[in-house]
Amino acid sequence: MPAISFQSVSKTFPSPRGPLKALDGVSFDIEEGEFFGLLGPNGAGKTTLISILAGLTRATGGAVRVHGFDVQADYADARRKLGVVPQELVFDPFFNVREALRIQSGYFGVRNNDAWIDELLQSLGLADKATANMRQLSGGMKRRVLVAQALVHRPPVIVLDEPTAGVDVELRQTLWQFIARLNKQGHTVLLTTHYLEEAEALCNRIAMLKQGRVVALDRTSELLKAASSNVLRFKVDGELPAGLAARARVTGRIVQFPAHNAREIEQYLVAVREAGLHAEDVEIRKADLEDVFLDVMSAEDTPPALETVS
Repeated sequence: MPAISFQSVSKTFPSPRGPLKALDGVSFDIEEGEFFGLLGPNGAGKTTLISILAGLTRATGGAVRVHGFDVQADYADARRKLGVVPQELVFDPFFNVREALRIQSGYFGVRNNDAWIDELLQSLGLADKATANMRQLSGGMKRRVLVAQALVHRPPVIVLDEPTAGVDVELRQTLWQFIARLNKQGHTVLLTTHYLEEAEALCNRIAMLKQGRVVALDRTSELLKAASSNVLRFKVDGELPAGLAARARVTGRIVQFPAHNAREIEQYLVAVREAGLHAEDVEIRKADLEDVFLDVMSAEDTPPALETVS
């Protein structure tokens, strides 16, 4: 039995201009113990799918199950199996950290779990904040508390919706060490993130959403093997001509081109020289998940445009 099963899930929102389709027949399973990545650009439908999984939004069609429990018909049983870390910083300003975790435990009927709460506080770098009021915490510390709240009832399935957005490097490292440990212990993890290097490093399998549909679904290693090219990377001072820029990924001074063979590499470098620019720190690297993601999202055979909301 899958830990999570999405079966032909669709979601349509009403609007003055007519129905907006956020999800269009999304189907895939996540097996127990997987570390699974859900990727897609803004508006692809990721957050809508997570909201349906958590029971916060009702699907227009299809079914979603957690350990066999339907998220609508068996809401309480399905929700007990989930620990969800939302994007938004939602907290109760009237309690300290330890009190907030005890209250969250009570929502799931869990009592006398102070030893586990202590472990969460220690593992997430919150031990010295246990008696601090939630209002006194920084944004990064509040996000750590959200993670602890999601895990306080020891759910077998952990859902992380952009958990490291806008947080410091220390928290990212602390969080991933702890989540990786839980995953090794058998917990299933579903991650959405815009940090593709995190997804590449952590996720065994990945689904990519575009305009409410699954456009890629495979093991991370297979997605990387299927990348269409290597990447030519260098630095330049000055702007590339429009024709070259249209084929490049430019980040500040860093320019990257997909390069299928030595001839293409030579042609790119000649074109840069002829434009009066000097390429520095030239290197050839293997395609990473960001390259694969951009290839998939720009492919002409992806579904036709749909108006979507996330």
